[in-house]
Amino acid sequence: MTDSTKPIPSARTLAALPGENRYGAGARLALIGVGVNFALALIKVIAGLLGHCYVLIADGIESSLDIFSSLVIWFGLKVAAEPPDEEHPYGHGKAEPLASVAVALTVIAAAVGLAVESIHEIITPHHAPAPFTLAVLIGVIIIKETLFRKVSGAAQQLGSTAVKTDAWHHRADVLTSIGAFIGISVALIGGKGWEQADDWAALFTCGFIGFNGYKLLLPALLEVMDTAPPKELQAAVRAIAAGVPGVAEVEKCHVRKMGLNYYVDIHIGVDADLTVRAGHGISHAVKDTIRTVKPEIVDVLVHIEPIEVRHER
Repeated sequence: MTDSTKPIPSARTLAALPGENRYGAGARLALIGVGVNFALALIKVIAGLLGHCYVLIADGIESSLDIFSSLVIWFGLKVAAEPPDEEHPYGHGKAEPLASVAVALTVIAAAVGLAVESIHEIITPHHAPAPFTLAVLIGVIIIKETLFRKVSGAAQQLGSTAVKTDAWHHRADVLTSIGAFIGISVALIGGKGWEQADDWAALFTCGFIGFNGYKLLLPALLEVMDTAPPKELQAAVRAIAAGVPGVAEVEKCHVRKMGLNYYVDIHIGVDADLTVRAGHGISHAVKDTIRTVKPEIVDVLVHIEPIEVRHER
């Protein structure tokens, strides 16, 4: 069974998957997005042309860009799943946030392009949209919102910036379609003189799409820059290490995210009178305990610091 045909694990089980399988689950979600966006893009563009509705055509063009975005996400996750090698000793996890950056920039570019075309349509006289386009939009909203909820839940369990980006791409489609529905409704109810209402709706939703692109871009850039993950994770790592027998204190603790995984660099204090062998054993106990309690942490670099420990007599 190939990666694209394997069933997608439920959201509850995704977090427990090994790293490679978690990347695979995310990649399969991206491929599902490609298929859905391809079908919806065709439906929107055809319905928009037949129904004299530019906002629907613009929505279809945005969906076609979603195909490219989902493919970028899929490719980024496939690269990120590659094991470490000589040139990439820490693995290829950075491909995942880099894919998110590419998709977020695409979203922003699409918002600008659609805004320009919306303004052009506003100043160009045209027919009012056909009523059947409303039914098309209702179907699109239901499908895309369902897909958003599915992918968003999986992204949270996987801890994937790229899958989260893909999920919010689906939500952007929902917002665009809702705006289009309102605009078309106003144009149909208002009658003559209100033909441009759907174009104004398209322009308004471009602002939502652009803002959504910014929200997607910022966390991806922070991850590429090795910004520290949430403080709760670092506090948990410190507490786990402090609870290992032989650890007198925990000094520095740094955590960074690489794709779906985390790496820890921690300094612990041990009794200065211990032998090297004993200190080495404690460091391995710290590493093994952290990785057992927090399976998303794939490697722990432990530094041993000798400290004076007062012994009771």
